[in-house]
Parts: sequence; structure tokens; C-alpha cells
Amino acid sequence: MGVFLRLFLFSLFFTSIYAHNITEILSAFPEYSEYNKFLTDTKLADEINSRETITVLVLTNSAMDSLAAKHPLSVVKKALSLHVVLDYYDAGKLHDISNGTTLSTTLYQTTGNAPGNQGFVNITDLKGGKVGFGSAVPGSKLDSTYTKSVKQIPYNISVIEISAPIIAPGVLTAPAPSASDANITALLEKAGCKTFANLIVQTGVLKTYQAAAGKGLTIFAPSDEAFKAAKLPDLSKLTSAELDSLCLYHALGSYDPTGSLKAQKGSLPTLATNGAFKYELSVSSAGDTVTLDTGVDSSRLASTVLDTPPVCIFTVDSLLLPSELFGKSPSPAPGPAPETSPSPAPLAHSPAPLAPSPLLSPPAPPTSSPERSPSKAPTADSQNSTADKNDAYVGVPAFFTGLVSVSVSLIVSTLMS
Repeated sequence: MGVFLRLFLFSLFFTSIYAHNITEILSAFPEYSEYNKFLTDTKLADEINSRETITVLVLTNSAMDSLAAKHPLSVVKKALSLHVVLDYYDAGKLHDISNGTTLSTTLYQTTGNAPGNQGFVNITDLKGGKVGFGSAVPGSKLDSTYTKSVKQIPYNISVIEISAPIIAPGVLTAPAPSASDANITALLEKAGCKTFANLIVQTGVLKTYQAAAGKGLTIFAPSDEAFKAAKLPDLSKLTSAELDSLCLYHALGSYDPTGSLKAQKGSLPTLATNGAFKYELSVSSAGDTVTLDTGVDSSRLASTVLDTPPVCIFTVDSLLLPSELFGKSPSPAPGPAPETSPSPAPLAHSPAPLAPSPLLSPPAPPTSSPERSPSKAPTADSQNSTADKNDAYVGVPAFFTGLVSVSVSLIVSTLMS
């Protein structure tokens, strides 16, 4: 147990070291205010903050004008994601690149929408002490150069200024997908979510999705296989209003790509949320895996169908079952039935209880439970128990508390030495 405790404390220690906020970093530099604004508007800031090792290639306000003034937000997001490199580069490393050139992965590559080498940047140490940047697509020019270092937190995040935007062929000219009714259903069907697409059309919830899309919309679409799950409740028993709520529960009234979901804390309201019912989702993440928890079940984000501000569509592995519809029905059924049935039996046969009462008395005394609790006390779970669970053994948790305190002190002293 001590080994796991040490690993846990080390992870907490290094997590605190690696935490960064790109918005706060750039807020100290007014010459990057436009770049910082677009990182926030596109939600790329959340993605940057969720990464441990990253290099942000920033552009001055004048350099951003040439990119942002002529293109919609969805195109700007693609272009800026090419300026976020999934590696750490400071001035020293830029001038010490092996073989003088390297192709580095960017956030654009992680979207799965970058064909060929579009999601990579070419970093080349040029003659005369300059470092050039350009698209990794063959034939692309190194149109941008390293200007200066802005901020480094070795080896977590590096922010460096470059002279001009990095433009991959086809990124600025590709048509931005729209969020029309036809596109949403067509995209869902193509992604293997035809059953869900039909459901939101039949209920009329598609119109609600479309109305929300202008300001922000995130859809969690269950796959067709999710509707075939063995333990899936019988949806035919739901009223039309409940079916509407179920469909609305699978969407947020905001644009939340993967990075934003990772940054969320607490519960998120859905389109089904109203004054009477919460209809909320909880989000957790481990690495690149994002999980949605309803309180009744949980589901993993399987893939990204669309990420075009202000609309984001994901597929999920299973139907999201809100507790407002499915969490309360199972519990009352088994509860009262077994409690009421045994009680009338002894009352109906008064002589009968006299015979079994001596038989019931030996198992009844609580002396048997203390015999079991010491055997369980040394297990790993006992270290997580509290004193109020077993007052007779208050000394055991106290002993482990002292042991944990000593372990923490040893780890901290080791780290500080």
C-alpha cells in the first residue's frame, strides 16, 4: 500500500508542477491579444491547458489580422491548431535539431481531419542562426521564422513568437461544414448513429438542436450498437415527453470540444435541464479518454464526428440514461416488498415464533461481527475507513493515519533534497 501511496503523491506533485494556463500567460503580453482571443473563442486554449508537453507558436496582432480577417472561426481554428506543437521546443532546442530539420505533430493532426502531412509542421535550422517553420506537406515553403522566446516552463510548455502564420495547403480553402438540419442527420448516419438520427427527427428534437446551434451545441450521439445493448431499458414505455427529454439529454447548449470537456469540473446542464429537473452530466477524463456519467450509467466518447465552432458532434458507446427517467424506478420495487412479507407471517401463527426464537437468537448477537472485523482490519480497504464506522477499533485507523503522515513526510523530504 505504501508504494501506491507514494505513486499517488508523486503524481499529485508533478501535476501541480505541470499545470499551466495559456490564457493567463498571454494576458501579460498585449501584442498577442488577438491570438489569445481566438484561442479562447475556438476553445483551443482548453486543449492546450490539458496537455503536459506542448509548444505554442504565437503570432502578433498584425500577423493575426492576415489570418483572421478573411476567414470564419472554424477555418481559423484549423489554422491555429497547426501552431500548437505536441513537443517542447525552446531557443536551445530549436538550434540543436538533429540533422537540422524535423517534422513535428500538431493539434491539427489529432483531430483526424488532416490528410497526409497536413497535421505536421516542418522545423528547420537555417543558416545564419535562423529557424524556419512551414507546413510538412511536400513542396511547402518555410514562410515563417523564429522571432523570440516569450515564456517557458521546462519541460511543460514553451511559448515562442514566429513571424507569420503557418498555412498548410488546402486548410484555408476547404469549405467549412455547416450545421443545417440535413447535415446533422447526414453526419450522424454516416457515423453509424442512424437510429439516433431517426429518433431526433421523429420527436422533433432536431429542430431544438438546430435552434441552439447558432449560439453553441454539443451532441453526444449513441451508436446503432448502443440501441441493441442487452440491459437497455424498454424505450417504448416512455411517454412522448420523456422521449423528448431523453433526446435533449444527449446535447449541451454550448460548444464543448474534447479539450473543453476535459477542463470541466462538476456537473454540466443539458438541453433537457429545466427548473423542475436537473438532467445533468458529469465528465471525467484519463489521458485522452473522456467519460460521461449520468448517475445511472456511463459512456465513453468514441469519436469526433464534427468540430466546427459553434457545433461539436461526438459518438458515444452507450445510451445516456438520466436518473430523472431511469434512476428512481428500480429502487422502490424491491425495497418494500420483502420487508412487508415476513412481518405478517409471525403474527398469523403466534405459536410458531416460540419455536424458532431460540434458533434465531444465536445468530442475532453482534458478537459474531466483531470477530469478522479484526480479520478485515489489516486489508487495504481499512486504511480508507473512518473511525465512526467501528468505534471499538479506533486505534487501528489512528495507527494508519500516523503511518501515512510519516510516509508523506519522507516523500516530501526526498523531493526537497
